[in-house]
Amino acid sequence: MVQHLLLIEDSVSLARVLEDVLQSRAERITHVTTLAAAREVLRTQPPDAVLLDVSLPDGTSDSLLDDLLAVEPLPYVIAISGSATAEQAFRLAASGVRAFVPKPLDLARLEAVWTQTLARPPELGPALRASAGKVPLHHFESLVRDTFVDEALAKSGGSVRGAAKLLQISRQLLQHILNARD
Repeated sequence: MVQHLLLIEDSVSLARVLEDVLQSRAERITHVTTLAAAREVLRTQPPDAVLLDVSLPDGTSDSLLDDLLAVEPLPYVIAISGSATAEQAFRLAASGVRAFVPKPLDLARLEAVWTQTLARPPELGPALRASAGKVPLHHFESLVRDTFVDEALAKSGGSVRGAAKLLQISRQLLQHILNARD
């Protein structure tokens, strides 16, 4: 289950159906109908997952991809469309969209794609490519290491032994990393 799902769909009736289907899979669902409204939500209430219609009244979802890549942590993104071109689908996939479901929607297929998508770890490639040349490599390495360590410690309830096991490193190496922070 995700905490916050951002549903970007201009058809209000379809959005209601999607909210009904996904309400058991998200604690909170925010529905918007335009790219402008989506950008505001991304800026003020970053989601864990995004269900994104490719064609919207104020443009196509291609223009939202950089905004999505800026969200931390990177949300799971599933695109839906009845009119996306092969080129659009390729660009979306290259920019971190994890799955694509064609319209008209088969709700059972959407639920299966949702489950499969959230079961896989986030695709880091698009974020890494977007950061190249903008962030010094040593800073990026430190950020990745610190984020992994902090997350492993949180998931293990603060246990260094448990965090080391999650990270698949020795407890001594993790202790060395933690001591180097101080």
